[in-house]
Amino acid sequence: MSKKKIAWVTDSTAYMTKELLEHPDVYVLPLAIIFNGEAFDDGVDLTTEELYERIQSNKEVPKTSQPSAGRFAELYEELKENYDAAVAIHISRKLSGTYDSSAQGRDLSGFEVHLVDSHSMSYAITTLIEKGMGLAEQGKSATDIQKDLQTAAKRSENYILLGSLDQFYKGGRMSGTSFLLGNLLQIKPIIRITSEGEFELFQKVRSEKKAVKRMLELLGQSYEKHQINQVQIMHGNVINKAEELKVKVKEQFPKLDVFIGEISSSIAVHAGEGTVAMIWHNENK
Repeated sequence: MSKKKIAWVTDSTAYMTKELLEHPDVYVLPLAIIFNGEAFDDGVDLTTEELYERIQSNKEVPKTSQPSAGRFAELYEELKENYDAAVAIHISRKLSGTYDSSAQGRDLSGFEVHLVDSHSMSYAITTLIEKGMGLAEQGKSATDIQKDLQTAAKRSENYILLGSLDQFYKGGRMSGTSFLLGNLLQIKPIIRITSEGEFELFQKVRSEKKAVKRMLELLGQSYEKHQINQVQIMHGNVINKAEELKVKVKEQFPKLDVFIGEISSSIAVHAGEGTVAMIWHNENK
């Protein structure tokens, strides 16, 4: 009995490695970034550099919008021709309506699509895609892969130092009280994405230096308890800060692989230029 051919579907909040970009079975639907009523497809019509330029020259904070159910339905209709099923891994349902649009598109197309709520974004989604491909190579069905990935989704840890409290607040991601405290007291908040996929003001520290130190402590706590193969440092147009953080990680955890990548435009809209995040996936030892 031959293996069923599986398509891998995600959205533009995921970090696309060179391997995934070139993979013939991976499909990405972009979120829209909206400036003054004009919509741009994330990563297609607007680069991150162009986004930052627009943010600096416009008073209005841009918004994001998930791909429509119709766009997902069109994609799934096309995939029907060459695939037996798809596994679709999306940004947390608590942060975007993308998962729900994908589910509606599946229902409209009648294609077999197994949806995974990543409870996260960025490289945490990438990790799940790569894990899913490994399970498919082992001969697992799309149904079983979906179940395994949905369990694995809760094992990612994400800590974020925002580049712009203002953008995060105006985008509706932070309460007025937290924003006011951060601005008045010059607090550098550490934002976490919880295991349920929600943003949480995890801790308030007095400086970026202390915030970085705290994130390294959190990594150390996880490193003692779990198997961690790689740490991803994602940044918003601040490669130097990312490189400095990588040096600190390697000093404390010399055997740990460290990857540096840039946040997507649809994430940068909310987090802002200057953002630095650390992401890792906890496996059982």
